[in-house]
Amino acid sequence: MPETDTASSRAEQRRKTEARILAAASQLFVERGYERTTIRAIAKAAGVDGGLVMHYFGSKRELFQRVTHGRPGPELSGSADQVTEQILARLAEMLASEPVHSLALMRSMLTHPEAAQELREGAALLQAQISRPIPADDADVRAALVSAVWLGVIVSQHLLNSDTLKAASPQQVVDLLRPCLRSLTRADLAPEG
Repeated sequence: MPETDTASSRAEQRRKTEARILAAASQLFVERGYERTTIRAIAKAAGVDGGLVMHYFGSKRELFQRVTHGRPGPELSGSADQVTEQILARLAEMLASEPVHSLALMRSMLTHPEAAQELREGAALLQAQISRPIPADDADVRAALVSAVWLGVIVSQHLLNSDTLKAASPQQVVDLLRPCLRSLTRADLAPEG
């Protein structure tokens, strides 16, 4: 076998092993949180030796950061009505598919200070984007409430496993929340058309 084929097959094997480790870590961080997930458990779930996990990622902390640093969503922008619809669209996406990086942070936030800090920073950024177009003196409070509703629905469906929310379609949840969020963002005061 030529040397370049051997090198590329080793690189491919490395990528596959790393992906297996990341997938196993993601699942365990979501199920157990940061504190209760061990390198040994991740290695076992990935079918590799614990030393290999450390070789690829250095530490549990670095592995957690890789799992939880998903790509940020597009910035919310536009009128209160447009921002409300963007929030509802993101919520529908998160209800339809498991947002692993967010869930790992949410599961870990009560016992892992770095997860709590990252979640706080993400929530502050989201709230700032939500409050920007709200035409009210209490726009910050309104944005915090929208964020709390959004997080509450995600936690209820994915972490608390609410049978009722799991049985509802993402569209049904969004349709039921729309009047509430429009009221909070004052989008319901916008002229029709």
